[in-house]
Amino acid sequence: MQEGIHLEQMTLFENNTPQPLAARLRPQNLSEYAGQTHLLGPGKVLRRLIESDQISSMIFWGPPGVGKTTLARIIANCTKAAFIDFSAVTSGIKEIRTVMEQAEQNRRYGEKTIVFVDEIHRFNKAQQDAFLPFVEKGSIILIGATTENPSFEINSALLSRCRVFVLKALEKKELVGLMKRALDDPRGFGNMKVEMPPELFEAAAVFADGDARTALSVLEMAVLNAEQNGSTVTVSKEILEQCISKKSLLYDKKGEEHYNLISALHKSMRNSDPDAAIYWLARMLEAGEDPLYVARRVIRFASEDVGLADPQALQTAVAAFHACHVIGMPECTVHLTQAVVYLSLAPKSNALYMAYEQAREDALKQLSEPVPLVIRNAPTDLMKQLDYGKGYQYAHDTKEKLTNMQCLPDSLLDREYYRPGEQGMEKNFKERLDCIKRWKNLPENKEK
Repeated sequence: MQEGIHLEQMTLFENNTPQPLAARLRPQNLSEYAGQTHLLGPGKVLRRLIESDQISSMIFWGPPGVGKTTLARIIANCTKAAFIDFSAVTSGIKEIRTVMEQAEQNRRYGEKTIVFVDEIHRFNKAQQDAFLPFVEKGSIILIGATTENPSFEINSALLSRCRVFVLKALEKKELVGLMKRALDDPRGFGNMKVEMPPELFEAAAVFADGDARTALSVLEMAVLNAEQNGSTVTVSKEILEQCISKKSLLYDKKGEEHYNLISALHKSMRNSDPDAAIYWLARMLEAGEDPLYVARRVIRFASEDVGLADPQALQTAVAAFHACHVIGMPECTVHLTQAVVYLSLAPKSNALYMAYEQAREDALKQLSEPVPLVIRNAPTDLMKQLDYGKGYQYAHDTKEKLTNMQCLPDSLLDREYYRPGEQGMEKNFKERLDCIKRWKNLPENKEK
């Protein structure tokens, strides 16, 4: 298959800069590519599209270091189309228009143009819109790579014209295989004799957490800093530990992972799993999340998922927020842990949440429903003449501190929003509410 025209944005000194191991070992074809067997295994859809040179507009979505850019470069090596490598970090509308003009010229000569946009989520809506007409009329085939959820970061008109392929983090065995190949490949350390125990490959793979680039970077650092004895380089456990002493957690406080982790914390507490809740809390805080953000979510949880099953839950959550505000990180981690464990172990009820959601639905449908005259305020004579407040019954004037006064609009007279459960303290509130309803249904009280 003829190699495609490959146009790249270059920096001034790029050719003179020594390339890191990950760049030197970048796969040139599908046989060298590691991972993504669900897309690139024999007979799989993306492999067939690449091998038959039938690429359509697509988005590669996956975490860092899983091969999104590499896959695009493999397509560049396989395709008969012109291939333009484009960076969303360094490009603006002007550069997009220049590239589109070139693609339009190619189309007039009957040649396809594939435009690869790395980190496409960094483009704003206007920049993304600049691609749209050219994708629509077939001037270009767009391939975008992103670490962010395309549903949120790619505008809907452009996304609807692209097929999304989800790339997964590499498995541990795939990372081990990649590192071992780096020691044998002449582009890597194939010209050196490197000794490295199997368990160290495993440790480096665990540290890399699915990221091929990280795995190769750690390996390169370990080999270059290893002890040399004659012609043999030996990577020891101590050297590797120095290379992986600080783990960089995958986290973007504005990206999808931010919402994934707070969701994991919330659902772990809801499921009464304090160990999981503490873990997800630590994941967020150690990655740099604002403790006040976590504390606000914990306050919400206290009423949404515990409520009156344990009224103390809200006080505990608010106290934790106050503690975070007063002393900050890292001291406040223990206060958040206390709140998270308390809420995990507290009896659960979503009765307050459900009550509001149902009332909200009715309120939105009936925003013009008048307030019953009996419970309207009547500060002026005119309002009194209009019967505002007429027949109002002051509950404190009664022995039971109860009346049968109608407080809901006529159209919602029999509506019940709060339905308490049987968990924890809410059982007591349920009994109290049942008692109130029985009293109001007594014949002699209905007549009042």
